Amino acid sequence: MNWKDVTIGAVAGVAAGIAISQTASRAVPMSPDKVLEDVKTQFKRQGTIDGSWIQMKPEEHEIMAVKNRVYRGGISRHQGIELEQFEFIADAKTGTVMDVYKI
Repeated sequence: MNWKDVTIGAVAGVAAGIAISQTASRAVPMSPDKVLEDVKTQFKRQGTIDGSWIQMKPEEHEIMAVKNRVYRGGISRHQGIELEQFEFIADAKTGTVMDVYKI
């Protein structure tokens, strides 16, 4: 075996690994539990949380002709004596929060 065969094999292996990794990451959405934990962590920085929820199945969401699969969820907390409730939309692939609004 010469160095050319080893180099070709190594390059092919790296390319195959990258292709498999990218394909796998596109196919599997982020866990809704993980998304909810991340959102709760952000809200906990401003106070205690009374309740939270998230839809377990991603749904289609469109903003200005851009379609994404998203999770919808919500957080409730007390700010003083007032109960505040928020809903959020998070990208199902990355877990990135796309929108948060008070209800």
